[in-house]
Amino acid sequence: MGEMLSVKNINVFYGSIHAIRDVSFHVNEGEIVTLIGANGAGKTTTMHAISGLLKLQSGEIDYCGQTISKMEAHKIIRLGLAQVPEGRRVFSGLTVQQNLQMGAYVRRDGKEAIQNDFDMVFELLPRLKERRNQLAGTLSGGEQQMLAMGRALMCKPKMLLLDEPSMGLSPLLVKEIFKIIREVNRNGVTVLLVEQNAKMALEIANRAYVLETGTIKMEGEATELANNIEVRKAYLGC
Repeated sequence: MGEMLSVKNINVFYGSIHAIRDVSFHVNEGEIVTLIGANGAGKTTTMHAISGLLKLQSGEIDYCGQTISKMEAHKIIRLGLAQVPEGRRVFSGLTVQQNLQMGAYVRRDGKEAIQNDFDMVFELLPRLKERRNQLAGTLSGGEQQMLAMGRALMCKPKMLLLDEPSMGLSPLLVKEIFKIIREVNRNGVTVLLVEQNAKMALEIANRAYVLETGTIKMEGEATELANNIEVRKAYLGC
């Protein structure tokens, strides 16, 4: 597996606040890699920096051998790097079908290919097919999360950035969302997962990084970190 994403010594500021400090990590093709950490650790800031929504003060981000550090967000999406944002952010006044169509707006590979991916999304997320004509704003939280994921998949991504997909969901729905993440990965999509539910994240990830106050404090195989005493005390409640 080759290296798909490389984040090298990035620094991000919010005004005078140094939010991300010399953060470096990588994601190999085909992996699920998770960033875990407490609220305010810098996880979402890191995701926004990768997807082009925040400017770097310094450092470099490479994706599929191309430097994307100074690239605009819509151009990054066209390279096959799609983000599912924290809080889902579906278009509440549009139907499920229309939301999915919005995900495909950057594509230029023809109607047939796009229709094939509609079929793929509906097969992966059958609840969306049942509600395809329903307004997104009337869906439950779990259904909106599925829709946000489906919309990102309609971009035909090589890599998916998932920001807190379990936030606000019941334990039953959390299990369902993580099952979907596994399936998406099995279908060939590399995943970078930001998640406060460290236990679930470490169960499905290949590797993990622990982010604390804007710096990487630990890294390793997910199973290794799941058994680390410090990680267990701080993030797993045991």
